[in-house]
Amino acid sequence: MEFSVMKLAADAGTFLSRAVQFTEEKFGQAEKTELDAHLENLLAKAECTKVWTEKIMKQTEVLLQPNPNARIEEFVYEKLDRKAPSRLNSEEQLAQYMSDAGNEFGPGTAYGNALIKCGETQKRIGVAHRELIQTAAINFLTPLRNFIEGDYKTMTKEKKLLQNKRLDLDAAKTRLKKARVTEARAAQLNATEPEGDNFMMWTEEVTKAEQELRITQSEFDRQAEITRLLLEGISSTHAHHLRCLNDFVEAQMTYFAQSYQYMLDLQKQLGSFPSTFVSNNNQSTPMQSVPVPSVSASAQAPSAKSSLVTSGFTELKASNGSRKARVLYDYDAANSSELSLLADEVITVYSMPGMDSDWLMGERGHQKGKVPITYLELLN
Repeated sequence: MEFSVMKLAADAGTFLSRAVQFTEEKFGQAEKTELDAHLENLLAKAECTKVWTEKIMKQTEVLLQPNPNARIEEFVYEKLDRKAPSRLNSEEQLAQYMSDAGNEFGPGTAYGNALIKCGETQKRIGVAHRELIQTAAINFLTPLRNFIEGDYKTMTKEKKLLQNKRLDLDAAKTRLKKARVTEARAAQLNATEPEGDNFMMWTEEVTKAEQELRITQSEFDRQAEITRLLLEGISSTHAHHLRCLNDFVEAQMTYFAQSYQYMLDLQKQLGSFPSTFVSNNNQSTPMQSVPVPSVSASAQAPSAKSSLVTSGFTELKASNGSRKARVLYDYDAANSSELSLLADEVITVYSMPGMDSDWLMGERGHQKGKVPITYLELLN
């Protein structure tokens, strides 16, 4: 108990001494030991690294998860060490809406079929985005967070200890300076009053102050060396973060490449639709063209191909002949007068008097029935 009280009193005395020294430094009433330029540069570099790492980490989280409520939920579950419930991301939600709408409008209609195919593509992009988030979290965000919550906290702790050792050193310097001034005055007084013992007392105080200064100087130098060695690890941190950044860029590249390929495949599928289709009220409505980036000759073909296909069907209807046609998509017959189709099969098509302009007669072996021209591609 006595030891605890003595230690508490010593700690309180040290804290008070540091507070007095710090206050006097702020008012310019005490000298301040400056750190060497190299250590100051390391401290500034560590602080700069911490600030920009936090900004990059937070903005990356926003990029991967734009919904702030979802980010807060993930943060809470992470702190509770529990797994967050799985939810559809934006692409998967859009895919669900498109697929439901396509089935509602009817897979047999051009618009409904296109919506279903768009939904399938959006779902694949959503899966790719989940993989991007998982890879980025493991290979990029986690190392950055470990630096902020681990290495930098250790650096901050050692920096604070160095600050305390510096205050102790400057306080010891101040006490030594005051003791020497008082000793000089006592020496003058002792010359006029030989009987006085003040001079010997202050000589002992100077000796104690010098010993305390040597101890605090040694502790300060030791802490400065520890802090310097720790801060020099910032260069290794930058090298590690560079590797993590390369992993993040590679993950993004993979995601965007997959998304591009998915959309290119979708564009080719949608490009095989003719420029007009029959709406629910049997009125022919032109489809609006959507500009897409020019990537290859095959990607540029659909618009020209569409007009050629329409022209081919017009010529076939005007003649009494028949043509071979490749089926583009599966089609389920709505009634006995129609013919069900399978994608990629080849059938014979021809026109009959009085038929709707968007339908032809299809023949496969002994099976016959009406087929929609939007599901066909005429062969040469």
